[in-house]
Amino acid sequence: MAVVPRNFRLLEELEKGEKGFGNGTCSYGLADAEDITMSTWNATILGPANSTYENRIYSLKIVCGDKYPQSPPQIHFLTQIHLPCVNAQTGQVTPQAFPPLASWRSDYTMESLLVELRRMMAAPANRKLPQPDEGAMYA
Repeated sequence: MAVVPRNFRLLEELEKGEKGFGNGTCSYGLADAEDITMSTWNATILGPANSTYENRIYSLKIVCGDKYPQSPPQIHFLTQIHLPCVNAQTGQVTPQAFPPLASWRSDYTMESLLVELRRMMAAPANRKLPQPDEGAMYA
């Protein structure tokens, strides 16, 4: 398999993020349109229906390091959330507790990570977890 240069890959992801994907429950884009390194991204996940996350909007920050996509990005929730793969104090998605990061493959994308986080929110083991006050943010 050919290795796609980091910037080409991030440009592909930027284009897809700007066009939108799926049913609109997840979105992402550059945090700063002037960031030529395309390192820091903002993302949003709409809480799944029939769960304690329902009707909530979760903001996230994704940081793609110099080795992306060969190495996974760092993902932080900005909006407080109770989810087993998220550090309760910092909002960072813990790689060991989030399978796509734990077994990272270079064909994973920011989209696939957001979709998987939302799927985890809807999973039977997590859908009824008590949540912080709506709108509460990590410091």
